Amino acid sequence: MQIVKDKISINKLKQMAEKSFGNLVKAVVDVEKKIMVVDADLHSDQEELLLKQGSKQENLWGINLYPNEPQEKMVEFDSMINLRPSFGNRSRGIDDPKIRKRIIGIVKGLIKE
Repeated sequence: MQIVKDKISINKLKQMAEKSFGNLVKAVVDVEKKIMVVDADLHSDQEELLLKQGSKQENLWGINLYPNEPQEKMVEFDSMINLRPSFGNRSRGIDDPKIRKRIIGIVKGLIKE
């Protein structure tokens, strides 16, 4: 697992994808700290790492990154950690369009071509 606070290259994400799932890299984004963790088998492991680093549960969202896709199709909102009815999110996706937009902005800011 790797915490991304500055930038990560698209080529590095492609290498991570090839070593694990073939076409995707799992990631968890902290929408307050504007960081993400990449490269793990489970979103829950990434979530745990960020919680230990002081992140708050309500700010953590699981996504999948498809580094071989164009930027507008790279982010998929799908993770079991997103299923949080007590926070108003009743699906594996991210129901709030404002949060999805924030995540896309954070991901764009952290990935360099």
